[in-house]
Amino acid sequence: MKSPQEVFADYLAGKNLKTTPQRRLILDTLLKQGGHLSSEELYAKVKKRDSSIGQATVYRTLKLLNESGLIEPLDFADGVTRYEPSYGEEHHDHLICERCGNNIEILDKTIENRQEELAKEHGFTLVRHKMYLYGVCPECRKKKG
Repeated sequence: MKSPQEVFADYLAGKNLKTTPQRRLILDTLLKQGGHLSSEELYAKVKKRDSSIGQATVYRTLKLLNESGLIEPLDFADGVTRYEPSYGEEHHDHLICERCGNNIEILDKTIENRQEELAKEHGFTLVRHKMYLYGVCPECRKKKG
């Protein structure tokens, strides 16, 4: 299996784009963090490592990383798009607290199998999916209000 850096370099070459040090730094920062970063959070981390990188470069690189299949945008219904690495990762879903925004990654083979069964029952070939389960976490349930 190719490394994420190799996949990105191949993708960029196919688009006649260069693998720049800035793009590599953005990818490496996102991979090191592990995910669930907003573009603003990623920009702040990248800016600490290279103050010459602009916010527009981060936005454009996120778009390229998404198109290349290396990252996936996440919508936790709070108005902020976050990103997490998806290349080589086992698929997982998310439990999200509607009060504090806490999220937990879940992997459940029964759910995954049932989604495949449902797709087949309706004549679909499942190629990808996202599942977000919203609720209230135990900590927020303890709090009044």
